[in-house]
Amino acid sequence: MAPLTADRNTPRYEGDTRHGPLAASVKAYAGALLMRNAAGYLVAGQTATGLVGVGRSEAQVDNGVGSAGDLSVAYRPGCFRFANSAAADEVTIADIGELAYAVDDQTVAKTDGTASRSPAGIIEDVDAQGVWIRLDEALTKAAATAAAAAAA
Repeated sequence: MAPLTADRNTPRYEGDTRHGPLAASVKAYAGALLMRNAAGYLVAGQTATGLVGVGRSEAQVDNGVGSAGDLSVAYRPGCFRFANSAAADEVTIADIGELAYAVDDQTVAKTDGTASRSPAGIIEDVDAQGVWIRLDEALTKAAATAAAAAAA
């Protein structure tokens, strides 16, 4: 495409709610941690590799009998509180600013579970009710890439 030679009305993504296609055989509950798989489809948070946190599901959508992309789910990036893991994987205030890893669609941990978990987001805060996670796909991918490079 050639450079502009006149003004252009460039479309803008309004609001902070996004929509994305669900993977096959996925049920997302309202309030669940959503992640994107390598094929670009959304799945509920889970212990698995190759995923990245994208946001909180805004509605319950059941694509349990559908093919990938048959249904779409509304999700919102931002900062949300999820349940904290336990024992050696419990997130503490010392972990603020670090990556959190998905255990399931409502629980995060401070480690990748010996390379069995994917990054959910960035730890913003920890309180008695859980862990506040910044869900921003680009930020989480960048942090995960930097962490992998530092470990190599």
